[in-house]
Parts: sequence; C-alpha cells; structure tokens
Amino acid sequence: MTRTVYVNGEYLPEHEAKVSIFDRAFLMADGVYEVTSVLDGKLIDFGGHMARLDRSLSELDIRKPGCFDDLLEIHRELVRVNGIDEGLVYLQITRGSPGDRDFVFPDPETTEPTVVLFTQNKPGLAQSPAVKTGLKIVSIPDVRWGRRDIKTVQLLYPSMGKMMAKAAGADDAWMVMDGFVTEGTSNNAYFIKGNKIVTRALSHDILHGITRAAVLRFAAEAQMEVEERDFTVAEAQDADEAFITSASAFVMPVVEIDGVALGGGVPGPRAARLREIYLDESRKAAV
Repeated sequence: MTRTVYVNGEYLPEHEAKVSIFDRAFLMADGVYEVTSVLDGKLIDFGGHMARLDRSLSELDIRKPGCFDDLLEIHRELVRVNGIDEGLVYLQITRGSPGDRDFVFPDPETTEPTVVLFTQNKPGLAQSPAVKTGLKIVSIPDVRWGRRDIKTVQLLYPSMGKMMAKAAGADDAWMVMDGFVTEGTSNNAYFIKGNKIVTRALSHDILHGITRAAVLRFAAEAQMEVEERDFTVAEAQDADEAFITSASAFVMPVVEIDGVALGGGVPGPRAARLREIYLDESRKAAV
C-alpha cells in the first residue's frame, strides 16, 4: 500500500512528494520537527507536541506556516487515509526554499516555510518486546550543539550514537557532558533509587520531552518522589531501576548501563507501573 503524505498543502502518494534541493533543511539542517504517537487511531499528547513545535519555531525565528492551525486536522486525515491504528505521525517544518544557497536567512515575507507530514505504521507499538527484556545502554560523549531544547532536524550525532551503541552490542546510548548524563540519543534518561526518580533538570542541555512531562506528573500523583538534577553514570549504575521516555517508546526500562546490570538484569516493577499509568492516561486523553 502506498502511503499518502502531506507536502505544502497537498495530500500526495509518497512517490509523488517532492521538496526543493534548495530547501534550507537539506542545505543547512534549518528546520524543526515533532513525532506524535498514534494509539487506537488517536493522537497521543498532541497538544504538548504542538506547544513545543510553536516554541521551536519561535526560538529559530521560523515563521509559522499558514496551515499551523490546521495541523490537528491534517494529522487526523493522514491517520485516516493510511489506516493507522498504532504508529507515528512525523511532522517537519523548515525555513523553506529561497531558490539558492545562502547562509543568510531568506526573507520570510517571500519564502514560505516547507511543511511535510507522513505516517509510519507500527502495529504492536504499545506492546514492544523490549518492555519485557529492557534496554542495554552505553555512555558516549555529548558533543551536540548547545540548544538541545530546540527540536531541530540536526540528528547526525544522535544517529552516530545509536550506531556506536549497536557496535558495542547495546540498544542505545546515553550522552555525557562534563561528567553528567544529559539524555539518550532520542529520549530522556532516568534512574530510580528507592521511591525516588532522578532525571536531569530542564535547560538548554536537553530536549523538553512531552512524554517526560506527563510521566513525571503521573509519578508525583502516584506518590513517587521526583528529583530533577545532574547525575553520573555511576549513580545510575547503582540504582534499583532505570528507564527512558520518548513519544515512540513511552516508558522503556533500562537493565544495563556500560556493562553493569541493574535489578538483576530484568525490568523493574516501578518502570513497568509508570508505563502502564502513562498508556492508560494517555489513551483516555488522546485526540
């Protein structure tokens, strides 16, 4: 089945979709994106993703596209026409194509932003086998640019990090800056000690995860203590449990960090409970 995608106001078969070679995202990685999960044919945490998208555009001084207020309708239409029950909707907005290459930003009055959306069908997304086995993590240096809080399409180093993890026989990597864990390659990082969840505080150093915000809220409601601070790999290795969160992984347990097993090398009960709560509550609020 050929996917229907959305490009600059048109719904098209994916093989007909085109973006200019002069698009700023292609030449300069000058664009932002969001990924929204779909469960039961509905969008999870959509409002949070759109609020972060708005902020990312503002931080990079990219003009909102004319279709911004219609993005919910566009997401829903793509889910409908592509028959997505469980999966993802990817959205990218770039500064557009000024018709040539230049470091200077094009005039926003004459250069329209480029808007692209497509779906990914992921049956069984909520029942990933990794939930039962947990993830093995390795640590790598964090050498990304300083504004990790903006969800840009500059994803080369996170991709390299995933390949470093794969080469080491692990599932993913946590990045370390000045001796402290920042986040995973495409997720936020946490450990649990006793009844306390520890994760890095929000700043320019990490992405302000939408799933992160929801999970920490649910954890507090479940009477778990939440401490937002810097932490080391050694602290996480000494924890009872660890986990990551993202829009596509939800809450995923971590069972090994740099070769050190946590909780006997099996997923712990608190991460499992947080995942259960997150999925239950997110399904209720889905649009």
